[in-house]
Amino acid sequence: MLIAPRPLPRRAFVRTTALGLAALPFLDLGEAAGLWAAPRHRVALVRTGDRRQGVRQALRLLDLAPVAGRRVVVKPNFNSADGGPASTHNDTLAQLVAELHERDARSITLGESSGPSVTRSVMERKGVFDLAAAERFEVVNFDEMPEDGWVPRTGEHWPEGFHLPRLVTDAEYLVSTCCLKTHGSGGVFTMSLKLAVGLTPKPIRRGMHRSPDMRRMIAELNGGYTPQLVVLDGVEAFTDGGPSRGELKRGDVVVAGHDRVAVDAVGVAILKELGANAAIMERPIFQQEQLARAVELELGATGPADIEIVTGDDASRTYADRVEGILAQG
Repeated sequence: MLIAPRPLPRRAFVRTTALGLAALPFLDLGEAAGLWAAPRHRVALVRTGDRRQGVRQALRLLDLAPVAGRRVVVKPNFNSADGGPASTHNDTLAQLVAELHERDARSITLGESSGPSVTRSVMERKGVFDLAAAERFEVVNFDEMPEDGWVPRTGEHWPEGFHLPRLVTDAEYLVSTCCLKTHGSGGVFTMSLKLAVGLTPKPIRRGMHRSPDMRRMIAELNGGYTPQLVVLDGVEAFTDGGPSRGELKRGDVVVAGHDRVAVDAVGVAILKELGANAAIMERPIFQQEQLARAVELELGATGPADIEIVTGDDASRTYADRVEGILAQG
């Protein structure tokens, strides 16, 4: 269990701060600059085969932005009606919603567009509407939204631009929950950055999937919105194939963070640890085009040194050390 340090009394805080500032003239420029170094992007990692427990513990390891009183939007991965890792597992979703209610969210709305399957059919087969009634959240099918529900956005590799749901771009608090898997149709991997494809009108996706710039286009979609929380379910993973069918392996891990780039980089490192296809294993993590373009767009972490993996138990720390070693290789 992690124990937060006790806050300093005000006088002690002022005295300590004053002493620190007084010491600045005796520091060289490099040391002084280090005092204002940008904070690292924290990623929580929980080693578990229990999705509910993993979500609960991962969120407790993070310093979450306040949820109380906010209208929360949740973007899952409902690529198909299959269970994890093809699509968001209902246990992961249910626990995430419970955590948001526990933190006094004003309302919770799930929004999604499946593909290529019919979204409403996918939701019905997954039991999403029954789950929504039981767990007290609303459901929005982006395929059924009116024209004024969409907001135009631009991107270098999107010559005609693209649209995103106003529900997402204007969200008071946005949560993305993704799976751990490779993508056999050109994306290489599909985690939190790739979730953005499910925010677009279906007609533009076909052109994106045929484009040699597909992975850069995925990153550029992310420039149009910002999630406050990302939860990655890696209890099971596709290490080849995907997104709906693939080589299945046990990952027994749940990852969460505030930064899409950091979470996806850790996810790719976990795929490497599991032993994935050549597209994952033979390319350094931050040379993957989704991540490289996201770095260019300043969407998050710029490299392994920007990422701090936090854990709450020995088993998770041992596994995190292995993942960090892979991540450090680039």
